[in-house]
Amino acid sequence: MTAKGYWIAHVDIRDPERYKDYVATAKPAFERYGARFLCRGGETTPLEGQARARNVVIEFPSVQHARDCYNSAEYQAAKAIRVQVADGDLLIVEGQEG
Repeated sequence: MTAKGYWIAHVDIRDPERYKDYVATAKPAFERYGARFLCRGGETTPLEGQARARNVVIEFPSVQHARDCYNSAEYQAAKAIRVQVADGDLLIVEGQEG
């Protein structure tokens, strides 16, 4: 059984209107690679470390799907928008099998 992959993103949005363009541009990549949003900007309770305003967790069928989504031409076009309108941290985490 292949472990799922997760994107974990912590984001501060500087331009909410243009961020909508990022979301729309990224959507085809997310659909192509089987992304499932588990958390998307809901209420947070910071406990330790530096928090950002928006937190997102996206599940993919595998770590390879998560990597391929990030490296896809579709997502790279979206990323070009995101880096202009938001600051953040993004990483891929391998899920536990079983």
